[in-house]
Amino acid sequence: MSYIEAFLLALIQGLTEFLPISSSAHLILPSAVLGWEDQGLAFDVAVHVGTLAAVMIYFRKEVVTLLGAFFGSIFKGDRSKEAKFAWMIVIATIPACLLGLFLKDFIELYLRSAWVIATTTIIFGLLLWYVDRNAKLVADEYQADWKKALFVGLAQAMALIPGTSRSGATITAALYLGFTREAAARFSFLMSIPIILLAGGYLGLKLVTSGEPIHFGFLMTGIITSFVSAYLCIHFFLKLISRMGMTPFVIYRLILGVGLFGFLMMS
Repeated sequence: MSYIEAFLLALIQGLTEFLPISSSAHLILPSAVLGWEDQGLAFDVAVHVGTLAAVMIYFRKEVVTLLGAFFGSIFKGDRSKEAKFAWMIVIATIPACLLGLFLKDFIELYLRSAWVIATTTIIFGLLLWYVDRNAKLVADEYQADWKKALFVGLAQAMALIPGTSRSGATITAALYLGFTREAAARFSFLMSIPIILLAGGYLGLKLVTSGEPIHFGFLMTGIITSFVSAYLCIHFFLKLISRMGMTPFVIYRLILGVGLFGFLMMS
């Protein structure tokens, strides 16, 4: 891996982790089109650290409040809306953890292909367009109950299928339930914290036990680039979605999916 490759891959990861456009669809393009090799476990850990730091720092006030309310609900009986929402995030995290644990090998073996990614990029893009076009857009994230949290959590688990997009699936589900675009995005981003933390921890454990050599220059490039790109992505996405909706991302997904199909049929 060169520093240019490390920079571009981390930039792609940082931007696509939180936009509803599928990170897996974009990360397969450099290897498929340019013939780049797999970046390795160490680099995967680095970009997870960068994106996790970005979302936690951007939502630092919410994270501190929700953590305090969560533990307050356990030890002091806190029943505030913040405590309730913290538990909803926990509930929403469970499906992806369970399905990821039991279906990881199946997904890696049968579903991690460019054909699957091209298909899901288009299908879930159209679903996002339909839901965004017909959504009520009235509720905020603190109005989530356990049924709604579980529904959004199941959508997050669906995103284990490459090309679906974790943020795309969770935002689509939240919009379908009547959340505003901003609330759906915030819910999706806050839900990403435990998932990225668990995924990064799992990859970190694999890295420690694998004995894979670590190139600290590439590692720092991955962390810094993914952090900056993810932070800016979160900021501008939340600023713009109330005005432009999800249609630009749907159009982009359709172009990307069709482009992938075209490339696959010609190769």
